[in-house]
Amino acid sequence: MADTPTPAFSVRIRVRMVNVPGMLGKLAVAIGEVGGNISALRGFEVKTATLDEDIVVNCRSEAHQDQVRAAVEAIEGIEILEFEDRTFHMHQGGKIEVLSLAPVRDVEDLSMAYTPGVARVCMEIAKNPAAAHELTIKRNTVAIVSDGTAVLGLGDIGPEAAMPVMEGKALLFKHFAGVDAFPVCIDTKDPDEIVETVMRLAPTFGGINLEDIAAPGAFDIEERLVEALDIPVFHDDQHGTAIVTLAALENALRIVDKKIEDIRIVVAGVGAAGVAVSKILMNAGACHIIGVDRQGAVHTGREGLNKSKRWFAEHTNEEDLSGPISSVIAGADVFIGLSGPDLLTREDVLSMASGPIVFAMANPNPEIRPELIQDIAAVIATGRSDFPNQINNVLAFPGIFRGALDAGARRITENMKVAAAKAIASTVRDEDLNPLNIIPSVFHPEVAPAVARASAEAARADGVCR
Repeated sequence: MADTPTPAFSVRIRVRMVNVPGMLGKLAVAIGEVGGNISALRGFEVKTATLDEDIVVNCRSEAHQDQVRAAVEAIEGIEILEFEDRTFHMHQGGKIEVLSLAPVRDVEDLSMAYTPGVARVCMEIAKNPAAAHELTIKRNTVAIVSDGTAVLGLGDIGPEAAMPVMEGKALLFKHFAGVDAFPVCIDTKDPDEIVETVMRLAPTFGGINLEDIAAPGAFDIEERLVEALDIPVFHDDQHGTAIVTLAALENALRIVDKKIEDIRIVVAGVGAAGVAVSKILMNAGACHIIGVDRQGAVHTGREGLNKSKRWFAEHTNEEDLSGPISSVIAGADVFIGLSGPDLLTREDVLSMASGPIVFAMANPNPEIRPELIQDIAAVIATGRSDFPNQINNVLAFPGIFRGALDAGARRITENMKVAAAKAIASTVRDEDLNPLNIIPSVFHPEVAPAVARASAEAARADGVCR
């Protein structure tokens, strides 16, 4: 359950009130007394003896929604006409649709868009397959592929339940970068079958965005698809998170006046995201990283490590420290959480080096509540939109794919990722940089274009464009 009211649990309440002075005040007080937060009034409709009004209220949970409803129902002179969960209403019927780009107004249009004219275009592509990138939707279309095994903070919920997230991803691709994306949720957990399915679908798409696939299978799937396909393949849970984390850390380090090569970083969660974040930090110059999972610190002497954790152990934790997070975080400059709620304590943060940076990014509930450490941490970031400094992948993936598609990139390189991170960081101007503003808003108009330019330039410099 969320601790503060959030739009994720917002409701629209249409009420009919007796038209006498003070009724709106009674309504507002009743909602406030049970912890609801009124975020909007949608206008009055006066009917002499009564008036109707739409009110938007942010709540903490579904149970809290019921509390708010009961509080309103208890007010004499007020009747609830409609009570709507705004999140479910937004998802009704899905969140995306297909729109035509070519008009079909008459026989001439039909002859060009379809038979017989379309045959000319088909034969051109048959002679020159690369022409598909210009003459079909492949030019601007990305497949969002998931098996539903690692969805947000929900875990393995299956492909059908993963669809709303993938639809949301498609919505963001279009809104922020003009990229057409479509959900492809696959009913298998077998990496071989996922790879085969994506390879068979690849002729339709100009890029593949892998999403919410559990580690360690995610690593294998991405590696094999990158090798097999000549279009960009990007596992957003790994690389999107890594790009935005690096961008935020670069700006946070400017605030505390530390250099990335000098700091000690503790990463909680050594799954897909944790490994990718650590890799990009190392590429940016970080030398001292320790990873912690459910069994404690990851080190070369630990038994039972899978392939990705074995690589991680060999490239981090140079002192081979062991034990739980509380025993390895003392003296650390930075904590990066990619695990689960309530992992970190106030005492842990107090044991860190001066000017501690805490990125508690578990969603929906972070590793530690920001309000518990706001007086001791120099910079705090989370994955949530209702706290400052949201580490949000939407800052990265639309622009990354926009740049890759525009440049005709065959793959997304490490240089493209680092360039994207620097582009994101640079959109926070010096005069605006402060502990509550180390990362731009997802609605900052310069972010996606800057990331697109930087990733396209890096792709050309790396020589990966067709």
